[in-house]
Order: sequence, then structure tokens, then C-alpha cells
Amino acid sequence: MTVDQHPSRDAYRVPDGVLIRAETPEDAPGITAVHRAAFPRGSVDRLVELLRDTPAYVPDMSLVAIIDGRVVGHVMIGIATLRDGSRDRPIAMLSPLGVLPEAQRRGIGSALVDRVVERADGRGEPAVVLEGDPAFYGRLGFVAAEERGIYLPLPGWARPECAQIRVLRETVPSLRGRVIYPPPFDLVAD
Repeated sequence: MTVDQHPSRDAYRVPDGVLIRAETPEDAPGITAVHRAAFPRGSVDRLVELLRDTPAYVPDMSLVAIIDGRVVGHVMIGIATLRDGSRDRPIAMLSPLGVLPEAQRRGIGSALVDRVVERADGRGEPAVVLEGDPAFYGRLGFVAAEERGIYLPLPGWARPECAQIRVLRETVPSLRGRVIYPPPFDLVAD
């Protein structure tokens, strides 16, 4: 049973004509195109490539949104480390999420997040952390991570409330500490 289920779950149904599924190797060029278009000044496309070659990558939690056979969106949950003193434990981390600019504001990003969080929940993950816009992710059940005793290393431009968490189960009440990103995040820091 999940903890932070939001009552308006139907609001995040997959939009008509959109297929959401796990990525395949054939999707890689489309995923790269999505992140280059969504983040033209960033290196998010490179981050995805690097993450695929690490233990942080979980293939069934890297999803694409497809319209008419074309990749128009991508989301990935990987595994980061939650460090509490000398104790390390894995924690699910959503990053990145991208939708082609011409496909934005149609519910595709929300549907991708909803589906990938469902998969994390199905794997038994206790929570998902991320850094992102609180207005967008708040609608999807995420809250300020600091309220739960979780701290993420944010870039200088990000407000503290951009560090967020969605608790999926309360079976681990000691879920506290600092998130340590997988090494590819250091390699592509902007």
C-alpha cells in the first residue's frame, strides 16, 4: 500500500494516442533528441548515456512516451545512495524527465512520472527523490525532501524546495540522510 497516493490519479492518465513503455536500445537516438530539445543548454542526453553503463541504471524504470512511432518523452529512475552517518542504503532517484517542446503541456510528462513511480513502487522502493520544480512535481505527490530529513545536493541556481521526495511506503521510518548521486552526475554537472 502506498502512502502518498494522490486523489486525482485519473488526471494523470496517458493522453490519447500516447504509448508509454520501457525504453529499448532502438529508442536511444529518440531519447537523445528529446533531451537535447528539452534542455538545449545542458548535457542531459549525455547523462542518460552515462547512466546506462552504471549499476544505477534500472532498465525497467527508464520509460519512453511514443506518438506515431516517435519518442516524444523520456523519464528515468535510477538508484542513488542515501548516506546517514556511516550507513549507506540505495534510494530511487528520478532524473531526468524530458518531453519534446512541441509535445509539452499535454500531460505526457505527468503520465511518465506517474508510470515510473508506479514501477518503483512495484519494485518495493520506499521512496523516490528528485530535484525539480515544486509546482509541477507537487501535483504528482512530491513534497520537500528536507521535511522528511532527506537532503539532496542542489546546483547553485536551485531553491531548497526543489529537493523533493515522494514516500511510497512507511515501512522504513529511519529513511534519513544525504543523497549521493551516481558518478555520471559529477561528469556532466552544468
